[in-house]
Amino acid sequence: MPVIDLFITHRSGIPIKKLAAVLVLLYENAGELRVLLTTRSKLLRAHPGQTALPGGKVDESDESLVHTAFREAHEEVGLPLNSPYIHTLGTFRPFLSQSQLLVTPVIVLLTNPTALDALKPCAGEVDYIFNHPLEAVLDPPLSEKEPLVPRGSEDWPYAEEFHIVKVDETETVLYRHHRLRSCASPVKGLTADILICVAGVAYEKTTTYECHPPGRDISYLLDLRMKQYGVRRGPQ
Repeated sequence: MPVIDLFITHRSGIPIKKLAAVLVLLYENAGELRVLLTTRSKLLRAHPGQTALPGGKVDESDESLVHTAFREAHEEVGLPLNSPYIHTLGTFRPFLSQSQLLVTPVIVLLTNPTALDALKPCAGEVDYIFNHPLEAVLDPPLSEKEPLVPRGSEDWPYAEEFHIVKVDETETVLYRHHRLRSCASPVKGLTADILICVAGVAYEKTTTYECHPPGRDISYLLDLRMKQYGVRRGPQ
Protein backbone atom coordinates (compact mmCIF):
# COMPACT_ATOMS: atom_id res chain seq x y z
CA MET A 1 0.00 0.00 0.00
CA PRO A 2 1.57 3.32 -1.01
CA VAL A 3 2.10 5.85 1.76
CA ILE A 4 0.84 9.34 0.89
CA ASP A 5 2.75 12.12 2.63
CA LEU A 6 0.61 15.06 3.69
CA PHE A 7 3.03 17.74 2.53
CA ILE A 8 3.71 16.11 -0.84
CA THR A 9 -0.06 16.06 -1.35
CA HIS A 10 -0.30 19.71 -0.37
CA ARG A 11 2.50 20.75 -2.71
CA SER A 12 0.68 19.02 -5.56
CA GLY A 13 -1.85 21.85 -5.52
CA ILE A 14 -4.63 20.40 -3.35
CA PRO A 15 -5.52 22.75 -0.45
CA ILE A 16 -5.06 21.28 3.03
CA LYS A 17 -8.65 22.23 3.87
CA LYS A 18 -9.73 19.66 1.26
CA LEU A 19 -7.75 16.83 2.89
CA ALA A 20 -8.94 14.36 5.52
CA ALA A 21 -7.91 10.97 6.90
CA VAL A 22 -9.69 8.07 8.57
CA LEU A 23 -8.36 5.21 10.67
CA VAL A 24 -9.17 1.66 9.53
CA LEU A 25 -8.39 -0.26 12.71
CA LEU A 26 -8.31 -4.03 12.16
CA TYR A 27 -7.96 -6.75 14.77
CA GLU A 28 -8.39 -10.50 14.94
CA ASN A 29 -11.10 -12.19 16.97
CA ALA A 30 -12.00 -15.89 16.80
CA GLY A 31 -9.89 -16.29 13.69
CA GLU A 32 -11.44 -13.46 11.67
CA LEU A 33 -10.52 -9.84 10.99
CA ARG A 34 -12.88 -7.22 12.35
CA VAL A 35 -12.95 -3.46 11.83
CA LEU A 36 -13.71 -0.70 14.33
CA LEU A 37 -16.63 1.57 13.39
CA THR A 38 -18.63 4.37 14.95
CA THR A 39 -22.10 5.82 14.67
CA ARG A 40 -21.89 9.58 14.36
CA SER A 41 -23.86 11.67 16.84
CA LYS A 42 -27.34 12.63 15.71
CA LEU A 43 -26.53 16.13 16.97
CA LEU A 44 -23.96 16.73 14.23
CA ARG A 45 -24.88 18.84 11.21
CA ALA A 46 -22.90 16.70 8.78
CA HIS A 47 -23.99 13.06 8.32
CA PRO A 48 -25.79 12.71 11.68
CA GLY A 49 -26.39 9.15 12.82
CA GLN A 50 -24.34 7.61 10.02
CA THR A 51 -21.67 4.93 10.30
CA ALA A 52 -18.12 6.24 10.04
CA LEU A 53 -14.51 5.28 10.48
CA PRO A 54 -12.77 7.40 13.13
CA GLY A 55 -11.22 10.40 11.40
CA GLY A 56 -11.67 13.90 10.10
CA LYS A 57 -10.14 16.92 8.41
CA VAL A 58 -6.43 17.70 8.41
CA ASP A 59 -5.24 20.45 10.75
CA GLU A 60 -2.41 22.76 9.73
CA SER A 61 -0.44 21.48 12.73
CA ASP A 62 -0.71 17.81 11.72
CA GLU A 63 2.60 16.22 10.81
CA SER A 64 1.09 13.78 8.31
CA LEU A 65 -2.14 12.12 7.24
CA VAL A 66 -1.30 9.27 9.60
CA HIS A 67 -1.07 11.81 12.41
CA THR A 68 -4.47 13.22 11.41
CA ALA A 69 -6.14 9.80 11.56
CA PHE A 70 -4.68 8.95 14.97
CA ARG A 71 -5.45 12.38 16.41
CA GLU A 72 -9.06 12.18 15.31
CA ALA A 73 -9.44 8.61 16.59
CA HIS A 74 -8.05 9.70 19.95
CA GLU A 75 -10.52 12.59 20.10
CA GLU A 76 -13.55 10.60 18.93
CA VAL A 77 -13.17 7.26 20.73
CA GLY A 78 -10.20 7.66 23.08
CA LEU A 79 -7.83 5.44 21.10
CA PRO A 80 -4.34 5.70 22.68
CA LEU A 81 -1.88 7.72 20.61
CA ASN A 82 1.19 5.65 21.49
CA SER A 83 -0.04 2.13 22.14
CA PRO A 84 2.55 -0.66 21.62
CA TYR A 85 -0.30 -2.84 20.34
CA ILE A 86 -1.24 -0.62 17.39
CA HIS A 87 0.85 -1.03 14.25
CA THR A 88 0.53 1.20 11.19
CA LEU A 89 0.49 -0.89 8.02
CA GLY A 90 0.21 1.94 5.48
CA THR A 91 -2.34 4.01 3.60
CA PHE A 92 -4.65 3.65 0.62
CA ARG A 93 -5.04 6.19 -2.14
CA PRO A 94 -7.56 8.94 -1.24
CA PHE A 95 -11.30 8.61 -1.73
CA LEU A 96 -13.63 11.44 -2.71
CA SER A 97 -16.27 12.21 -0.08
CA GLN A 98 -19.73 13.63 -0.69
CA SER A 99 -18.48 16.95 0.71
CA GLN A 100 -15.64 16.97 -1.86
CA LEU A 101 -12.87 16.07 0.58
CA LEU A 102 -10.01 13.80 -0.42
CA VAL A 103 -10.05 11.21 2.37
CA THR A 104 -7.02 8.98 2.91
CA PRO A 105 -7.56 5.69 4.79
CA VAL A 106 -4.79 4.81 7.25
CA ILE A 107 -4.68 1.06 7.88
CA VAL A 108 -3.58 -0.15 11.33
CA LEU A 109 -3.52 -3.51 13.08
CA LEU A 110 -4.38 -3.90 16.76
CA THR A 111 -2.64 -6.95 18.25
CA ASN A 112 -4.32 -6.80 21.68
CA PRO A 113 -8.10 -6.44 21.30
CA THR A 114 -8.55 -5.93 25.06
CA ALA A 115 -7.37 -2.36 24.41
CA LEU A 116 -10.80 -1.75 22.84
CA ASP A 117 -12.42 -2.14 26.26
CA ALA A 118 -11.15 1.30 27.30
CA LEU A 119 -12.62 3.14 24.29
CA LYS A 120 -15.28 5.72 25.01
CA PRO A 121 -17.41 7.70 22.53
CA CYS A 122 -16.89 11.46 22.56
CA ALA A 123 -20.14 13.11 23.61
CA GLY A 124 -21.63 15.20 20.83
CA GLU A 125 -19.50 13.49 18.16
CA VAL A 126 -20.02 9.74 18.52
CA ASP A 127 -23.15 7.96 19.72
CA TYR A 128 -21.92 4.39 19.49
CA ILE A 129 -18.74 2.34 18.97
CA PHE A 130 -19.08 -1.07 17.32
CA ASN A 131 -17.31 -3.48 15.01
CA HIS A 132 -18.03 -5.60 11.96
CA PRO A 133 -16.40 -8.62 10.29
CA LEU A 134 -14.25 -7.33 7.45
CA GLU A 135 -14.85 -10.25 5.10
CA ALA A 136 -18.62 -9.73 5.36
CA VAL A 137 -18.13 -6.47 3.49
CA LEU A 138 -17.27 -8.58 0.45
CA ASP A 139 -19.76 -11.38 1.18
CA PRO A 140 -22.64 -9.87 3.22
CA PRO A 141 -24.33 -13.18 4.25
CA LEU A 142 -21.23 -13.89 6.35
CA SER A 143 -22.66 -11.38 8.83
CA GLU A 144 -25.60 -13.71 9.54
CA LYS A 145 -24.02 -14.80 12.83
CA GLU A 146 -23.81 -11.18 14.03
CA PRO A 147 -26.41 -9.58 16.36
CA LEU A 148 -27.80 -7.58 13.44
CA VAL A 149 -30.39 -4.86 13.92
CA PRO A 150 -33.92 -6.08 13.08
CA ARG A 151 -35.19 -5.76 9.53
CA GLY A 152 -37.78 -3.01 9.28
CA SER A 153 -36.19 -1.11 12.17
CA GLU A 154 -34.94 2.48 12.06
CA ASP A 155 -31.40 1.25 11.41
CA TRP A 156 -32.40 -1.20 8.65
CA PRO A 157 -35.79 -0.21 7.14
CA TYR A 158 -35.32 -2.53 4.16
CA ALA A 159 -36.71 -5.90 3.09
CA GLU A 160 -33.30 -7.15 1.94
CA GLU A 161 -31.49 -9.39 4.40
CA PHE A 162 -27.89 -8.12 4.32
CA HIS A 163 -27.16 -5.70 1.48
CA ILE A 164 -28.90 -3.22 -0.82
CA VAL A 165 -27.63 -0.99 -3.59
CA LYS A 166 -28.86 2.31 -5.03
CA VAL A 167 -27.64 3.58 -8.40
CA ASP A 168 -27.06 7.29 -9.06
CA GLU A 169 -26.77 8.31 -12.69
CA THR A 170 -26.21 11.83 -14.04
CA GLU A 171 -24.34 13.28 -16.98
CA THR A 172 -21.03 13.01 -15.14
CA VAL A 173 -21.59 10.39 -12.44
CA LEU A 174 -22.65 6.76 -12.50
CA TYR A 175 -22.25 5.38 -9.00
CA ARG A 176 -23.52 2.52 -6.88
CA HIS A 177 -24.33 3.31 -3.24
CA HIS A 178 -23.95 0.19 -1.08
CA ARG A 179 -25.65 -0.35 2.26
CA LEU A 180 -24.63 -3.22 4.55
CA ARG A 181 -26.63 -4.34 7.57
CA SER A 182 -24.73 -4.35 10.87
CA CYS A 183 -25.34 -4.56 14.61
CA ALA A 184 -25.78 -0.78 14.65
CA SER A 185 -26.15 1.85 11.91
CA PRO A 186 -25.83 0.62 8.30
CA VAL A 187 -22.39 0.64 6.70
CA LYS A 188 -22.75 2.75 3.59
CA GLY A 189 -21.38 5.55 1.43
CA LEU A 190 -17.70 6.41 1.71
CA THR A 191 -17.21 4.06 4.64
CA ALA A 192 -18.52 1.12 2.61
CA ASP A 193 -16.35 2.09 -0.38
CA ILE A 194 -13.21 2.22 1.75
CA LEU A 195 -13.91 -1.08 3.50
CA ILE A 196 -14.66 -2.83 0.20
CA CYS A 197 -11.19 -1.85 -1.04
CA VAL A 198 -9.46 -2.77 2.22
CA ALA A 199 -11.20 -6.13 2.42
CA GLY A 200 -10.39 -6.82 -1.23
CA VAL A 201 -6.68 -6.42 -0.49
CA ALA A 202 -6.84 -8.33 2.79
CA TYR A 203 -8.63 -11.33 1.33
CA GLU A 204 -7.43 -11.04 -2.28
CA LYS A 205 -10.92 -11.40 -3.69
CA THR A 206 -13.79 -9.29 -4.98
CA THR A 207 -17.34 -8.73 -3.78
CA THR A 208 -20.03 -11.36 -4.29
CA TYR A 209 -22.24 -8.54 -5.61
CA GLU A 210 -21.66 -6.14 -8.49
CA CYS A 211 -19.70 -3.34 -6.88
CA HIS A 212 -19.08 -0.73 -9.58
CA PRO A 213 -20.75 0.32 -12.84
CA PRO A 214 -19.51 -1.70 -15.84
CA GLY A 215 -16.06 -0.61 -17.01
CA ARG A 216 -15.45 1.70 -14.03
CA ASP A 217 -14.16 1.55 -10.52
CA ILE A 218 -14.43 3.95 -7.61
CA SER A 219 -11.26 5.84 -8.62
CA TYR A 220 -12.94 7.61 -11.53
CA LEU A 221 -14.74 9.94 -9.09
CA LEU A 222 -11.39 10.84 -7.59
CA ASP A 223 -10.01 11.49 -11.07
CA LEU A 224 -12.79 14.02 -11.70
CA ARG A 225 -11.85 15.98 -8.58
CA MET A 226 -8.10 15.80 -9.19
CA LYS A 227 -8.58 17.15 -12.71
CA GLN A 228 -10.50 20.06 -11.21
CA TYR A 229 -7.40 20.88 -9.15
CA GLY A 230 -5.18 20.41 -12.20
CA VAL A 231 -3.44 17.43 -10.62
CA ARG A 232 -2.61 14.14 -12.33
CA ARG A 233 -2.50 10.98 -10.26
CA GLY A 234 0.50 8.72 -10.55
CA PRO A 235 0.41 4.92 -10.73
CA GLN A 236 -1.40 3.23 -7.80
